[in-house]
Amino acid sequence: MRKIMTGTATTLLAAAVLCTGSPAQALDGTRAAPEASRFCGTDPASGLAVWGDRADACAAALAVASAYTKAATGTAKGPGTVRAGGATWKCQERQGDPNPYQECVDASDSGRRVVLSS
Repeated sequence: MRKIMTGTATTLLAAAVLCTGSPAQALDGTRAAPEASRFCGTDPASGLAVWGDRADACAAALAVASAYTKAATGTAKGPGTVRAGGATWKCQERQGDPNPYQECVDASDSGRRVVLSS
């Protein structure tokens, strides 16, 4: 039993190391991963992966993902704008490799961006 628990703990630790803090690929319209530097988690309602542009942006990125999911419910195409964290975010679909993803940028032109991918 101890061997099984040790193996499971080792596997979970390895998965945690691989999933946190790893740099993502540059986003030039042909790659699946965003230029965003930090994987923030998944949106619980949609299951979409959420990427923030900086390590300190995950709270805002997850709020944008939640607002996007709520606004997109019942629509064929995602919303053009959402409000989250006191800001307006412009969202649009981009072509990834191979799957498209949603990119939301802060409308105040602060340079902040959030990427939602499957």
